Amino acid sequence: MLASEWYLSFALALASVAIAGVQLAEPVLFGRVVDSVARGEPSAPLILAWALLGLFGIMASVVVAVFADRLAHRRRLAALSDAFEQAITLPLSYHASRGSGAVVAAVLRGTDELFWLWLSALREQVTAIVTIILLVPVAIWLDWRMASILALLAVCYTALNLFVVSKTHSGQMKVEEYRYGVSGRVGDVIGNVTVVQSYTRLAAEAEALRGRTGELLSAQYPVLTWWGVLTVLQRAAATVAMVAIFAVGSLLAAKGEVSIGEIVSFVALANLLIGKLDQLSAFVVRVQQAAPALDNYFALVDERAAITDAPHAKPLAGANAEVTYDNVSFRFAGSDQGVFGLSFTAKAGQTVAIVGPTGSGKTTTLALLQRLRAPDHGMITVDRQNIAEVTLTSLRQAIAVVFQDAGLFNRTIAENIRVGRPQASREEVIRAAKLAEAHEFIMEKPGGYDFVIGERGASLSGGERQRLAIARAILKDAPILILDEATSALDAETEARIKRALDELRAGRTTFVIAHRLSTVTDADEILVLEKGRIVERGTFFELTENGGLFSRMVREGGFSVPEPDEEPNEKEAADR
Repeated sequence: MLASEWYLSFALALASVAIAGVQLAEPVLFGRVVDSVARGEPSAPLILAWALLGLFGIMASVVVAVFADRLAHRRRLAALSDAFEQAITLPLSYHASRGSGAVVAAVLRGTDELFWLWLSALREQVTAIVTIILLVPVAIWLDWRMASILALLAVCYTALNLFVVSKTHSGQMKVEEYRYGVSGRVGDVIGNVTVVQSYTRLAAEAEALRGRTGELLSAQYPVLTWWGVLTVLQRAAATVAMVAIFAVGSLLAAKGEVSIGEIVSFVALANLLIGKLDQLSAFVVRVQQAAPALDNYFALVDERAAITDAPHAKPLAGANAEVTYDNVSFRFAGSDQGVFGLSFTAKAGQTVAIVGPTGSGKTTTLALLQRLRAPDHGMITVDRQNIAEVTLTSLRQAIAVVFQDAGLFNRTIAENIRVGRPQASREEVIRAAKLAEAHEFIMEKPGGYDFVIGERGASLSGGERQRLAIARAILKDAPILILDEATSALDAETEARIKRALDELRAGRTTFVIAHRLSTVTDADEILVLEKGRIVERGTFFELTENGGLFSRMVREGGFSVPEPDEEPNEKEAADR
């Protein structure tokens, strides 16, 4: 992940090697200065060399710290962008199964841990590893007997770390599972805070979260205990090593086999080694704790989208937008629900309404057209082009959708309308808003089109949100239009005005309508009636009401809300006509 800036990474590694050399030279020079003073010899040249070497080490450390910090920040933001782009391409089923809170946590915690990993490695750990490697020959050169004490200390540190890692690996994985469970719970509750407040769930949800955090702590405590034990054992090993160096050094000095300066050098080397081992040990502990978060991050990044462009996919050509379903079937995994054997054609400029009971497959049918799902069998074509063989971008650019849930962002009104055409001019945005009967209420907001509407449009009424969604579709000006309960949040008077705007929008466009309101399907060129994922009836509104089938029964039993008599003909009048 640092490959794009390998030259800087390599330079920082070389600088870390130089810093390690300086840190090793200082204890040796310290011992030489002590011996020079003890013998009454001139020590100024050694002290000057020591000072110059120390100054060089300080300057190199500053350079490494600054550039490593900048590099880590840049690569962290790049990793964040990569994960974000990956997350928004994954299917709805992925987000539904994991929860938005857990997905966000995977991105943010993963990139936080990557930042720490890079920064720590480049600033400190490369230097620590090189120091330990070079310390061995330097210590042997001074005295192999005392060097063996340092070697034994390093072995003890390594063995203790490996032992504790083996004891805590599975426990740390459980900790991370509980941590993501807490994140998911928080995201779920905050995303439904209106329901929580309305149903007086405040105390219950707080208690449930305390239960989750209690489980997290129960899993965390054993892991923390092991790392605490490791710290104690390492301190004990370091203390024993220092005592041994003084003891062995005293014996060898008494025999005249080492000088006082060499003993001082070894004590400094021992302190340096202990410091670097502690540093590496802490790094290992942190990596162990970060591993589950990194696993989750890379699992997200490596997740393959269920639907991608075919190897030789071409942009969708033509603008007639004739849509054909040819024996299309799709079944949800582990379920008997889906759609089966769908065959119909929506000619260019026609309006096709899709109706049926809840769970009959209406939304799934149009999700297949947008390639949000891929059919198990059959083929869908647009202007005789198999949509599986055209690019996703060109296909979705040719489709404008107005959802039942408006799907607004916490941005300005203008930005929300421009979602489908970011380059649209202000005049085009205003025209789309006027056609959607939205301009009047927009101008009443503080700042007008620059008013920030809050998360999911929380500052707007349901009808206002829906009109912005319709304006967004109008501005996109796509040849295929999908209206998924597009007027469900509007009152009768506003719906009549919106219907006029939609009629203008539908002109010359292939339109699919999912609806339960009578007024939105009466003028459809064809109505498809779905039941249990199959088309059981098809025809115009008047043909279907006279057939006495499922559609007629839905109208009769109130499956469609009937508009006011003074605005639209009622069911009986429509049937008689």
